[in-house]
Amino acid sequence: SPAGMVLSVLVILLLSVLYEAVKMGKAVLLRRALLALPRSLSQEALTQPQEGDSGSSPSLMAFPISFPRWFWFHVGQTLFHVVQVVLGYMVMLAVMSYNAWIFLGAIVGSTLGYFM
Repeated sequence: SPAGMVLSVLVILLLSVLYEAVKMGKAVLLRRALLALPRSLSQEALTQPQEGDSGSSPSLMAFPISFPRWFWFHVGQTLFHVVQVVLGYMVMLAVMSYNAWIFLGAIVGSTLGYFM
């Protein structure tokens, strides 16, 4: 039906916008991870928390190992990457329906998401 098609195009448009937002969030986390890296890349500097760094969250205090701040940024980047891949495949599968309106919704959503 026409209403179903409009809803489908809007959903694909929103998924494309969300894909671009996740891509940008991943880039922001990369920048923060690079800033959190220690100046020296020695084994001790990479495994020990930096000064002023708690090293781990309060819920993980039972573990004997404390992770440096850059590690948690890397975990966040990994989660963002998984979400980005899933969204990308969902949009790709929708486009593979070979429907021109769905294709235009993906293009407009990607353009709008990148612009925002």
